[in-house]
Amino acid sequence: MEIKKYAICYNKEISHSTDVKNDLLEILQKRGLNADVLDIDNLKTGYEFVFVIGGDGTILKAARFYAKSQTPVFGINLGRLGFLSQSSKENIEKSVDKILKKEFYTEDRIMLESGSYIALNDIVIKGALAGRTSAFSLKINDKPLCDYLADGIIIATPTGSTAYGLSAGGPVVSPHLNAFVIVPICPHTLTARPLVIPDSEKITICGTDPKSKYLFSADGQEFSEFKTEIEIKKSKYSAKLALLNDSEFYSILKNKLHWGISPACIENCSSTK
Repeated sequence: MEIKKYAICYNKEISHSTDVKNDLLEILQKRGLNADVLDIDNLKTGYEFVFVIGGDGTILKAARFYAKSQTPVFGINLGRLGFLSQSSKENIEKSVDKILKKEFYTEDRIMLESGSYIALNDIVIKGALAGRTSAFSLKINDKPLCDYLADGIIIATPTGSTAYGLSAGGPVVSPHLNAFVIVPICPHTLTARPLVIPDSEKITICGTDPKSKYLFSADGQEFSEFKTEIEIKKSKYSAKLALLNDSEFYSILKNKLHWGISPACIENCSSTK
């Protein structure tokens, strides 16, 4: 299907994003295409393809918004890691030409849902008092499974398994698996380990101290508070990421996270750039 309505979404708070936005707009115009320019804090629907300029946080926000209209988003990285992005600012023109030649595909990524909140990466639960561990109880499909004394709990999608969950000791999960990862943050027991479950399961996190308040965040960008329990399940929406044909999850894992590469090699590679 020919793409007719493009949008460029950018984060003006990120250095050079305005310059990159202008460059992308000029590249599209030279190819006879028009695109609406949107600020990340003022997104609109009605497009068939959206370029997103910024870091992973910007892409997450755009992906959540456009999941409801099933609009593909294509990330151009201006951040540090850029695990969700497909192009650097130096390769924008090549990427645009590949997209126009239909040398890309779209991939649906499962998302989490809790009430009105959705998350592409993860939902994180912590106690309201910073610097203190909290007591949590975990239920799967309303059946009690275990109790945690920990700094918090991460519920991650396969997409989010390479983010906070990985830093907390969780596994990397292929985005092609229909699963969720439950990772306790700094648990005060050696028997608390990350858990991988089917995405059809309902997860309930209970705060076991009735006097305490608990916080949860969706993708580290939307926050709320609860006192007793919170239910998390697979969202009815899925994020639609536009990926170039030469993209492959394991190559991204190796190149961006330096998977399986010794520290000496990483240092040598960095020094030659």
